[in-house]
Amino acid sequence: MDVKIESSWKEVLNSEFNKPYFRQIALHLKTEKSQKKNIYPPGSLIFNAFNTTFFDKVKVVILGQDPYHGPGQAHGLCFSVPNGISHPPSLINIFKELHDDIGVPIPQNGNLTYWAEQGVFLLNASLTVRAGEPMSHSKIGWAEFTDCVIRKISEQKENVVFILWGKFAQEKRTLIDESKHLVLKSAHPSPLSANSGFFGCRHFSKANEYLMKNKLDPIDWKL
Repeated sequence: MDVKIESSWKEVLNSEFNKPYFRQIALHLKTEKSQKKNIYPPGSLIFNAFNTTFFDKVKVVILGQDPYHGPGQAHGLCFSVPNGISHPPSLINIFKELHDDIGVPIPQNGNLTYWAEQGVFLLNASLTVRAGEPMSHSKIGWAEFTDCVIRKISEQKENVVFILWGKFAQEKRTLIDESKHLVLKSAHPSPLSANSGFFGCRHFSKANEYLMKNKLDPIDWKL
């Protein structure tokens, strides 16, 4: 796999790209493509989160599980969809909580690129998925790569806000040094669990309070 990734990330992660597990990811994707399987997001957007939020700019990490598996939805930023694509149910609930927390109007589009450009690193634990098959690439090696990414952020940066929604994301808490970062956790924004603690979590305002307390610019959550 030709990894087109922004230079600051390339420096931090360079040793990973030649490891056997990463070569296995590349082989797996190549094999599925040769079998005419549809894989999301398109190849040019697999590392979109990294290419939009440079390593030295990361202030907030939001962790998702794997990309959307419907046509046109995934573009390499967790929970985000390109302009013109209907809001998926979890994103609808994220916008409801955002509105209730800090009063911003519910956006017309679900493209979270503006957040990413400000330092909100929108990372999925798996960076690819087969069309129509959620979690289909969760066992091909991506978890080893993205666990390394989370560890590197924790080790090499300070005062980052890690937002962990749902049990899967919260299992990554062990990778984070909470003595120098803030971890915010709640239920997942999915309609199946949002009423069990996601609504009312106020993570957007809490993240900004922490950033400002540490003399960092807050995130403009409006889209």
